[in-house]
Amino acid sequence: MKHAIVFGSIFMLSAAAAFSQEVVSLNEPIHFASLKLNRSPREETGSIRREKAATLPNCSTGQHFETDFPNAANVSWRRAGFEEAQFTLNGKEWKAFYDYNHDLIGTTTAVEYSVLPEAARKYIEKHYSGYAAHQVILFNDNAYNGSDMVLYGNAFDDADNYFVMLSNSNKTMVLQVNLEGVVTYFSDLSYSNVK
Repeated sequence: MKHAIVFGSIFMLSAAAAFSQEVVSLNEPIHFASLKLNRSPREETGSIRREKAATLPNCSTGQHFETDFPNAANVSWRRAGFEEAQFTLNGKEWKAFYDYNHDLIGTTTAVEYSVLPEAARKYIEKHYSGYAAHQVILFNDNAYNGSDMVLYGNAFDDADNYFVMLSNSNKTMVLQVNLEGVVTYFSDLSYSNVK
């Protein structure tokens, strides 16, 4: 009697397993792409989780950001080395950069070329007369954070600086201008994908 129960149980389990499989007709070609696993809407692949994580700040960084910029609107996040928040504050577009300790490194915002110190404008017009200024960014450093910032693929010391993008038909470059008007070459973007 025991053998009948054991064999009956094995038969029932085999039948249940066989009927739970997808039915494949032998007369039709098998399309392996159609045999993908069906995931429920709640399941996510690792790449989707990583993509979502890249657009959301770390919890501590988010809290620091809300403390630093309580009136910020239209906030979006990106993670590329540092955590970067792009937002609107008082009608102006800003970016804030946070280090691995979730502390503010500094902010950037676009400014007009006319805001540069007069000595810098004269120097650029004299030494880069064949170039046109396309973008001027002001980096405002957080003096309480010693982390160096990276812009246009180059690291630089903590200090408030302007970054002026110049170009002509052959070359695109970035000049660094300190608040006193001293101009230095910063980066060549002609053959780079860093912009």
